[in-house]
Amino acid sequence: MEPAGAYGAAKAGSVTFDPVAFFTYPRTLLRLLSWVFSMVVFSCIVNEGYINIGSERLLCVFNNNADACNYGVTVGVTCFLGSIFFLILDIYFPSISNVKDRRRAVLLDLVFSGLASFLWFVGFCFLANQWQATSPDELPLAQGSDAARATIAFCFFSILTWGYQCLLEMNRFKNISFMEDKQRLLPRTPPTLSLV
Repeated sequence: MEPAGAYGAAKAGSVTFDPVAFFTYPRTLLRLLSWVFSMVVFSCIVNEGYINIGSERLLCVFNNNADACNYGVTVGVTCFLGSIFFLILDIYFPSISNVKDRRRAVLLDLVFSGLASFLWFVGFCFLANQWQATSPDELPLAQGSDAARATIAFCFFSILTWGYQCLLEMNRFKNISFMEDKQRLLPRTPPTLSLV
């Protein structure tokens, strides 16, 4: 039996990728959900988040506030790309044998997940507030209202998925720090035979 490397990692290049195990892992499922939720948010805003009423100028369905639509699209695209990046990082994570690189990867994931959860919370509050301030007279035939409601709902769902990812990464970071301290304080020394 080969000893495991740092934080349970094998030596670089010796890990084979198992797609079935990878896609049934909770962290991967959360990333895929976050990816879908962010895609729904920015695509709803891009497709039906702008209307034009009697002019060529496009107005945002969220109380004619362009900042609301821009914020939703920006956070949605950023988290969409972040989900893809961290999904790829999760694929390569078992083959990273350097202790510092593994720790940096987990810390980067932790910071991004926490920031994304916060940004989705701000987006949910901001978009819900702007939607509440929108009068029915501003939207003829309720144009774009379904997309606005879907955007607000998926912002809320994104808070939950990114928040749970942040909790998972905090747990993984604690385990990594514990294992590093254990290896530093209690180094493995081969047993020696003493002839007495």
